[in-house]
Amino acid sequence: MITVDTNVLVRILVNDPKEAEQVNAARSCISKSGTIFIPQIVQVETVWVLCSGYKLKKKEVLTLLEHLVCNSTCFLEHEERFSDALAMYREDNADFSDHLILATARENNCEVVTFDKSFAKSSKVVLIQTES
Repeated sequence: MITVDTNVLVRILVNDPKEAEQVNAARSCISKSGTIFIPQIVQVETVWVLCSGYKLKKKEVLTLLEHLVCNSTCFLEHEERFSDALAMYREDNADFSDHLILATARENNCEVVTFDKSFAKSSKVVLIQTES
C-alpha cells in the first residue's frame, strides 16, 4: 500500500488532457501498488482542487467522492467520518470541509460554532452573533 498526496489523487480521478503524462504515471503507480491510503487532509484538499481548480459541479464531485468510498483499492483515513461528511455534503450547500468538521465534532460529542451563516443552518452548528 502507498499513500497518495493530493496531486496524485487528482490525477487518478480527473482525466486532464493537459496533464496526460502525470495522469498516466499516477495511474500506473497505483496499478503497481494495488492499494492506496488517502489521508484526511488529502480528502479535503482534493475536493477543494476539484471545485476551485477544475470548476467541477457538485454533482460531479460527489460522483468522484463516492467512487473513493466504493473502490476496494482505496483506504480512506477515518472512512466512517468521510462517509458521514459526504452524506451531509450531498444534502446541503456547506463546503465538504465544513461537513468534515461537523462529522468530527459529532464523533466527539461537540457542537460547532461558526460565523458562516450557510454552515450554521446545519444541525449542531451554532452561529456566533456579532455585536454589529
